[in-house]
Amino acid sequence: MLTIQNLKKTFADDQKPAKGEKAKQVFAIDDVSIRVDEGAFFTLLGPSGCGKTTTLRSVAGLEEPDSGHIAVGGRTLFERGQQRVNIPANRRGLGMVFQSYAIWPHMSVFENAAFPLRVAARRSRSRADVKSKVMRVLETMELAHLAERRATKLSGGQQQRLALARAIVIEPPLLLLDEPLSNLDAKLRESLRFEIKRLQHDLGITTLYVTHDQNEALAMSTSIAVMNAGKIVQLGTPREIYETPRNTFVAEFIGASNLIKGTVASAESGAAVVETPAGRFVSAREHVVSVGDAVRVSVRPESIEIRDRGVDSGPNRLPGEVVTSSYVGDSVITVVRVGHHELRVRTRATFNAEPGLAVTLCFDETDVAVLPETI
Repeated sequence: MLTIQNLKKTFADDQKPAKGEKAKQVFAIDDVSIRVDEGAFFTLLGPSGCGKTTTLRSVAGLEEPDSGHIAVGGRTLFERGQQRVNIPANRRGLGMVFQSYAIWPHMSVFENAAFPLRVAARRSRSRADVKSKVMRVLETMELAHLAERRATKLSGGQQQRLALARAIVIEPPLLLLDEPLSNLDAKLRESLRFEIKRLQHDLGITTLYVTHDQNEALAMSTSIAVMNAGKIVQLGTPREIYETPRNTFVAEFIGASNLIKGTVASAESGAAVVETPAGRFVSAREHVVSVGDAVRVSVRPESIEIRDRGVDSGPNRLPGEVVTSSYVGDSVITVVRVGHHELRVRTRATFNAEPGLAVTLCFDETDVAVLPETI
């Protein structure tokens, strides 16, 4: 459905160049290539300035890349290579929801949703056809009863649904969403995540979604591309991204993780042993390291179990001392000092341990990721 190949986009560096030197160019997008299958919910995830929004805006036609290829449904929208193609944004036929929604304040809900149909190239569309399409979409968004209300009289969640209605009323082959939930409060944001995912699944709309929120990406996506410094550093399903990060950036950015520096003591097919100041870590995961490599081991807080000191022995059993515990509603976050390191452990909400308690941290070999020291 969506194909992006070798996309690059540079901007001039904000720093003033030295006398006699040219302004440096900074990569906003550095050789990005992705493929989004029809009906997929594909998310570009990363921190501010990583290039995710520039990539989305390039697909929309709001940014002009320096080079690369963009096609939707086999139709080339942009190319800088053997040929030069750059179809204007208003002729790409894509739906887009901006971070600020961009609702017309002087229009009613109905008029906002009908606007794309009225300015489209197919001006022969009848008023009855426009009304039928708009009302069908508004009913899907549970806004039909508010059709005559001014857009400014809507709540934040209703405005977000109206922006979605306006984007999908033209039945686009691709829906582009640029952090559409970032202006909502936490409770409403969580509710609308699942509403958007349900809508996307029910309508079968291929979607490219941009966010910096890891929970959004994990909850909504079929595939995630994690971006950093203009590059895709890992691409996979939400489960693959979370459970098998390829580098320390992904491990730290996606959820919470305990990262400890160490040195590979042995590396065989299907197993690796890493010596760290906190103890020996044994991993039974796939790894691309050799004996002597400087690495970091990563263990998620929910993968660690706290047991009484001395009742268990074997690999991945670390003696420690409870530093503090914090009740967070559905669980307890406990900090345990192991050597000079403090590891976070997520346990059931009923767990209780006083500071100073001697304990043993236990985790399975399949829960230990061995990551290269550099990205």
